[in-house]
Amino acid sequence: MSAAPSGISCRRICADLTTASRRVPKPPCFGTRSGTGRHLNMSSFPTNAALSRDFPALATRYRLADGRIIRRHYLDSAASTLAMGCARRVVDDLLPHYANTHSQAHFSARIVNQAYDWAHRQVLRWVQADPVCYTAFFAGSGCTAGLNRLARTLAARRPQRRIVLASLMEHHANDLPHRKHAGQVIHLPLSGQAPALGAVDLVALEHLLEQHPGQVNYVAVSAASNVTGIVNPVHDIAALAHAYGAWIVVDASQSLAHALLSINGVGATEQTLDAVVFSGHKLYAPGSPGVAVVRRALLEGGEPDEVGGGMVDDVSLAGYQLTTHFPDREEAGTPNILGAVQLGAVLNALQRVGMATIHAEEQTRLRQLLTGLAAIPGLRIYGDPDLDRTPRLGTVAFNLNGLEHGLVAAALNDYFNVAVRNGCFCAHPYVRELLKPELWALEIDPDAEGAAQRLKSWQGMVRASLGLYTTAEDIAALLAGLRDLQSRPDFYRAHYTADREGNFYHRTFTTPAETLFDPEAALDRALAQLSAMPTVL
Repeated sequence: MSAAPSGISCRRICADLTTASRRVPKPPCFGTRSGTGRHLNMSSFPTNAALSRDFPALATRYRLADGRIIRRHYLDSAASTLAMGCARRVVDDLLPHYANTHSQAHFSARIVNQAYDWAHRQVLRWVQADPVCYTAFFAGSGCTAGLNRLARTLAARRPQRRIVLASLMEHHANDLPHRKHAGQVIHLPLSGQAPALGAVDLVALEHLLEQHPGQVNYVAVSAASNVTGIVNPVHDIAALAHAYGAWIVVDASQSLAHALLSINGVGATEQTLDAVVFSGHKLYAPGSPGVAVVRRALLEGGEPDEVGGGMVDDVSLAGYQLTTHFPDREEAGTPNILGAVQLGAVLNALQRVGMATIHAEEQTRLRQLLTGLAAIPGLRIYGDPDLDRTPRLGTVAFNLNGLEHGLVAAALNDYFNVAVRNGCFCAHPYVRELLKPELWALEIDPDAEGAAQRLKSWQGMVRASLGLYTTAEDIAALLAGLRDLQSRPDFYRAHYTADREGNFYHRTFTTPAETLFDPEAALDRALAQLSAMPTVL
């Protein structure tokens, strides 16, 4: 086969760099603070156990349908993780100095500027991206903004290449933007058969690249599925894409809290990733922005997606001159400074513990979860459950035979204080493909009255997802709840009613959200404390 030229100038630049200049900055040496020469106390390198306890929300307790008040078991980290305490405290330390960026005129502005720049450096270091070749910019409140930005930018960059290849397992955020801006999106098939689908089928990928020579602009793929946690071989995908002149865009939102992802692969130039996008709120930093790490060569010379303050060198009535400085030209307006610093602190803390340690601990919990689920009669796990054959991170989707996913999720919450998510997880095509065999097996006449509503209750699944703070006790609570649901389905069904959207509600037990947290009541308490506070001048 003849390989098309890649056209990525930055790759050639990186290949010419010396070993020393290509090397990503090392983590701080024990005993010193990187870049300052100041000595650190050894306790500033915490253990995994210590860091995993530093989440204030772990103490949250709720009253259940049976009257017990117990600790919440949070197994919904794939949606959003809990807030890491030490990172929030870093933000608290910054607040007395808070000001806006884009100035060096006063002390506070200088402090905030250096803190915001520090956050960018933490991101580049986190994915081992060479700052000569890559830039990191913050966008929106999750990966959606960055992926939309890239879809528009890359479509304009090579309009003659009208095809984007996106995997079947993509979250809508890494699917719909490409559908909107590319001429055509072709969805990559996965290995295996439903419901035990695996990762992206590399043979099928190469076949599609061969079938459309010079037409594929880029491949969009998740590093790990937000539904099943299954890991894609993104560096192998990158090598194939680059061989045919295509770029690769990786949605790493579901992977970076669980395992290290190097933008450079194992060092082979063709395996390097062109863009990595992720969400801070899935990385123990709720309220932080989305992040995009992109080859500078893909952005240079083009018009930034958004314009405004902070990204121009001069503006006149006749026109404006964009700055050439990255990442400023990609971050129009006032940034989410506190959120970015919070995320930078999380990334730094995780590196001090070591992602290899964190990943190994999570894999132990994941095996405990998969083994326990497999032992429950009538429970179906989605995606290939063999970890040796198909690696996955700490996310598992499943269903209990004869029980709607909405009922299972509601009962786990109301009777066991286990927080899971149910539905299609903003990945409708993937979930439908996984469910296809059992949906066909349902004894529902599609022409019968109310058939569509009855079918809707079964078009989804339950998802349990792990985080740094997940314990064996959390998993045991989930398994105990599922075993009880499996053994007493009639008891639970009798206590619930469903609405037209498939949401299940307990018939007699309800706890209105405002009784647990009321923003106005919380503000009243905060304002009442003002009178007791000393005047600060």
